[in-house]
Amino acid sequence: MSATEAFSPGELVHARGREWIVLGVGDALRLRPLTGSEQEAETVIPELEAEPVTYAAFDPPIGDRPGGREAAQLLRDALRLSLRRGAGPFRGAGRINFEPRAYQLAPLMMALRQETARLLIADDVGIGKTIEAGLILREYIDRGEIDRFSILCPPHLVDQWTAELETKFSITATPVTTSAAARLERDLPNTISVFEAYPFTVVSLDFIKSERRLDDFLRACPEMVVVDEAHASVSGGRARHRRFNLLRKLADDPARHLLLLTATPHSGDDDAFHNLLGLLDTEFSSLRDATGDRYRVLRERLAGYYIQRRRRDIDAWREPGLFPQREVTEIKYRLSGDYERFYGAVLDYCAEVVASEEGELRQRLAFWGTLSLMRCVGSSPAAAARALRTRAILDADEAEAELITARAIDDEEAAEDDLEPGAAIEDSRLLGLIAQADALAGNSTRDPKFTVLKSALQGLLKDGYSPVVFCRFIATAEAIGAAITSAFKDYTVEVVTGSLPSEEREARVEALGEFEKRILVATDCLSEGINLQAFFDSVVHYDLSWNPTRHQQREGRVDRFGQKRDTVRTILIYGENNPVDGAVLDVILRKARAIEKQTGVQVPMPDEGGSLTKALMSAVLLRARERRQLTLDLDMSSAPEAKNIEIAWSNASEKEKKARTIFAQHSLKPEEVAAEWEATQSALGGFADAERFVSRAMMRLGAALVPQARGGYAAPLYLAPDMLKERFQAEGLLEETASPKPLRIAFEARPRAGFLSIHRAHPLPGILAETFLENALDDLAKQDDPATLPRCGVWECETTETVVTLLLLRIRHRIDSRGRLGPQFAMAEEAAAIAFDTTSGSRVLAGDAALALMEAKSGNVPERVRDAQLDKAVAQLGALKPALNAFAAERATVLAADHSRVRQALGSRAGVRVEAVIPVDVIGLYVLVPRL
Repeated sequence: MSATEAFSPGELVHARGREWIVLGVGDALRLRPLTGSEQEAETVIPELEAEPVTYAAFDPPIGDRPGGREAAQLLRDALRLSLRRGAGPFRGAGRINFEPRAYQLAPLMMALRQETARLLIADDVGIGKTIEAGLILREYIDRGEIDRFSILCPPHLVDQWTAELETKFSITATPVTTSAAARLERDLPNTISVFEAYPFTVVSLDFIKSERRLDDFLRACPEMVVVDEAHASVSGGRARHRRFNLLRKLADDPARHLLLLTATPHSGDDDAFHNLLGLLDTEFSSLRDATGDRYRVLRERLAGYYIQRRRRDIDAWREPGLFPQREVTEIKYRLSGDYERFYGAVLDYCAEVVASEEGELRQRLAFWGTLSLMRCVGSSPAAAARALRTRAILDADEAEAELITARAIDDEEAAEDDLEPGAAIEDSRLLGLIAQADALAGNSTRDPKFTVLKSALQGLLKDGYSPVVFCRFIATAEAIGAAITSAFKDYTVEVVTGSLPSEEREARVEALGEFEKRILVATDCLSEGINLQAFFDSVVHYDLSWNPTRHQQREGRVDRFGQKRDTVRTILIYGENNPVDGAVLDVILRKARAIEKQTGVQVPMPDEGGSLTKALMSAVLLRARERRQLTLDLDMSSAPEAKNIEIAWSNASEKEKKARTIFAQHSLKPEEVAAEWEATQSALGGFADAERFVSRAMMRLGAALVPQARGGYAAPLYLAPDMLKERFQAEGLLEETASPKPLRIAFEARPRAGFLSIHRAHPLPGILAETFLENALDDLAKQDDPATLPRCGVWECETTETVVTLLLLRIRHRIDSRGRLGPQFAMAEEAAAIAFDTTSGSRVLAGDAALALMEAKSGNVPERVRDAQLDKAVAQLGALKPALNAFAAERATVLAADHSRVRQALGSRAGVRVEAVIPVDVIGLYVLVPRL
């Protein structure tokens, strides 16, 4: 027998001159310091240690430094909030830094029902697909089902995923991007893949688009893969075809867990939709052609793999009011004077450029290039000037042509591309057009489009809103950002575009959030990737997107779970005599809104390759040029090209409605496990527990929280003792400056802008709890340190009729189960309490009832009485050990039943065995004397 096999999870050992708790046993021991945190855990091989690893005993409290009820409450809360390995049936609950809603547990329930987790999570934008996937990852890690995972996502979502995993789920994932590859691989042997060296990775799809990278990922792929924006990997285009082949190969491994996330699983493309379903199970790809009993059986099976909910569906989960209402307003402006003449001149130029090109490919490139120029002109003179100075691409291969088309129609593939397109060719008129554009760009305040923007912003700001203004091009964002700064001098304005690295974009948004009066101007580089609901509550579409999904994404940055305002506002600006704006608004955007209103379904425009849009815009430009006067009626809603779009879209929406009848949540009963989840979180502590503890702890440290007028607190962490300040600085909670600022915090899930949400798993209560508990259990800790709590006390209690000995306990449990990686031996902890009659030694209360004694009104006792009662209680502690062990066994039995009940509700027959590790740790000993 190896030295490690002599120990079990939960036991106390002595090694390297200190005491440890055994977290895991294998080829080595995984140990956590008895008075330390999970971050200080070490891996120890007993045979290699200079001194042998031996069993250790936990020191009981002694009565030489008694305290009162307040100190006992602080120690109780410190114990609860320092637990990271809760004993409840949801193993990951102790490591999440928020309180999930009941509906967000549904995908986790579905995953736990399956032997191999295969899910298509298709909830609407803003409901929380990232949270739902994170809950599954956290739970599977803590259950021992997986020890590695990869998230595949578009490049602009890598930082968001990494941050969400770290802040909400306590998972440190490695971002794997093209730019980071060299750094990650520098110190690795050639035979070791990045995906083997780093267990948790967030992988940019750009990184694995080459054959070599793709093959390496397939070879070293983890047990679980999450694919964000999964719909973008199953439809047309060369890049998407390569991605689908990758996913198909990943799905072919029957043991691989696969989570597919998308808000738009079905966009009218039947092939793409059934390709997506086929990744869950190859049989599902045949649903389209199945009939009769086979169709019914497949649909019933699919309900266990596919979940898709609109916001209105959330009300059925007894979760009304989680999302704000949305007010939508359209504001029009009119081109006139020099602006109208400039538009007409560019229109003539574009038509002649297209007509002059020969060859199908060159004409196609010229068409999309000149149409993009028209978009620049409609966006701003600054964007037009930049496009006119940039050379047009007329010699390109088919792949480049696809990309140019995608940029022109705002395809999702081009979400990060906010550069102005090239329009310059060998043409004598260019200099004149550039001169006109420069002249108009020189004074943005005269621009009729900016004039209506200014008026719209005045209304929003007057009503207390913090707006985001979305533009299509960098030059436009920069120009109107400068104009807004000049027009609203009392407001802080920030401009964020694709010219900035992704990490700097987020940093600028965070910095802007510190200002009470703020306006953000951004391109679509922020329409995905950074959630803005913490600081902003309204959206202005300065430029219309030709892709209605892009509008939904822009609005979804603020209109989502976590938004504090009850109502968010959306303002759409368009040119009433701009023929391109008119066609986009009438034929595309209003049609999208009508479909959503009628059916409750957001359906992307079914225009693969842009053929429908090209036909529409060709007709728009032809009609506009023929009429020569932009003031004439240019309504395109009844044109044949518009009717073709409407027919295709109506067909797509009907298919989407049909697909949405397969809602997995109708077969789920969240109440079956919601109570267990809530009980698990309650045992660990929630927002109210964190607020009580942090408030009392900071007051004891002489750095009391300062309540703010509109809610929340200012936390002067810089007033804390030096040891704590160092830990705060290490977590980024305290700046290392001569005059640090208080940290603005709130103990709620949706704090107002500029305030951190502090939950029990946040570093702030975690650091305080670990420090207080560590000092209390450390015999060498300074007794006069305010962070050193006494472990015993005596006080009068009005709810007891006899003298009661109340013991605060930490019970360690060994949980034996079976996961995908084999038998699992996990250690879990819980805080508990038990009360005995001091005279007879009989048990009087246990569990929550015993803990409630700490909340009863109390009073001091004479020092002589206090010392006598403590001496007696400490002397009797040894005789209570059998009763403590019996109570621990009772708790193990209850926990085993909880685990089994949840597993049965999830359809699992696998058993769980819970065994208490004895002796029990007596953290605190208190004597409660009846009030006279």
